[in-house]
Amino acid sequence: MAKIARIVTAILMLAGAAAAAGKPNIVVFLADDHGWADSSVYGSSCAKTPNLQSLADRGMVLDRAFVASPACGPSRAALLSGLMPARNGAEPNHTMPHDGALTMVNRLQQQGYEVVAFGKVGHGRETEMAGFDHSRDYPKQRDRDGIKGLVQNFFANRQSDKPLCLMVGDHRPHVAWIKESSYDPNQVVLPVASVDTKETREHWARYLADVTGMDAMVGEVDRMAQDYFKGDDFLFLYSADHGAQWPFGKWNLYDSGIRTPLIVRWPGHVKPNVRTDAMVSWVDVMPTLVDIAGGTVPSHIDGRSFTQVLFGKRSDHRDVIFSTHSGDGNRNVYPIRAVRTEKYKYIRNLRPDCYHSNHSDIDRKDGAGAYWDSWDEAAKNDPKAAAIVGKYYVRPGIEFYDLDSDPHEQVNLAEDPKQAATIAEMSSMLDDWMKTQGDTQRVFNKPYPVTGPKPVDVAPKPRQRPKKIKG
Repeated sequence: MAKIARIVTAILMLAGAAAAAGKPNIVVFLADDHGWADSSVYGSSCAKTPNLQSLADRGMVLDRAFVASPACGPSRAALLSGLMPARNGAEPNHTMPHDGALTMVNRLQQQGYEVVAFGKVGHGRETEMAGFDHSRDYPKQRDRDGIKGLVQNFFANRQSDKPLCLMVGDHRPHVAWIKESSYDPNQVVLPVASVDTKETREHWARYLADVTGMDAMVGEVDRMAQDYFKGDDFLFLYSADHGAQWPFGKWNLYDSGIRTPLIVRWPGHVKPNVRTDAMVSWVDVMPTLVDIAGGTVPSHIDGRSFTQVLFGKRSDHRDVIFSTHSGDGNRNVYPIRAVRTEKYKYIRNLRPDCYHSNHSDIDRKDGAGAYWDSWDEAAKNDPKAAAIVGKYYVRPGIEFYDLDSDPHEQVNLAEDPKQAATIAEMSSMLDDWMKTQGDTQRVFNKPYPVTGPKPVDVAPKPRQRPKKIKG
């Protein structure tokens, strides 16, 4: 029996070695709520992101990468499953995917990988459901440097000789933003369609400070990985789950909500300092990593490997990007669907008879949405501010934008007769896609009709913890 056991062990060791042969180590770093445009890599004139810039200088920048949904849970479930929200089951935020939907980790494990996660990789129980070999979040989510110790300790004590896929999720720049900012509020460049007030600038400066803090952690994780792997011969992928928690960003299907940074460095395989306009979706990340690991990409998923784009063998990937949003509890009850081509964006607001709203304008917390009081005050006397606030709350059923001439999606061409044929085509395209997805367009929770009070006046307020009484 002992001899048989030794033979079996030897066979398993040989199988493991064969599986590991030629398989690169992989590090995936995910930011939380980092807007696509908010780094030097993507053209920001004020965001300080030297480590992302270093990745870009030594790797490939994908200029047209998009998430499946602009909310944490649905976005991360799509990444880990390769399936869009209606198919993986996590449609509104804070809901879980179907059992067995999150297959990326298992498929990498089948290729001989140890797959571990530190920080916010999945959302809520998603990390547990994904089946990582080892995972742990920070003891405190807002411990901005907590992730460093977790990764450092893992490398110091790792015993496995399997190829490694390390996934690291920084909670930054998710709200609440850091109180002390290194940015001068008077010098920051605000996003388009922002009401320029003192409070707006102070909050945006705090957001940028968290972007820079997250960028520093990218550098820390990269350096720890290089020390452990004895060099940079591994694949490093950086991305973010959606846009910033800012009006018209997170919880919206404008590009400021769904367009995401995506940078890949892999010396000897991905050429340095290159950019691509190939359109990719976050559902494509799973099959790409499985493909690179040597596995077979499952045929039933929505994602498609973009390995050939990374290797410079293709300059295109998708002709069309679909995105969905189904709400977030009782703060954001505003379902939206959209289809985007290289030139046009078609958005369908499923409940235009109701207010668009979210946590920021309802809760108005310090370091999150406290600037909203200043917006309301400015809108009383400033027509421009009033127009921005009005556009935020009340939207038409259909929005249509020419992205070549209007990249910030400010001029709705839905009523332009010159665009009628294209609008009809993209509307039909979206209808057909929703049918194949089994998208019922369900409205989760109770929306806020525009005939009634604004959500800020009637939505349940977050519970306040009672103050501790000393003595």
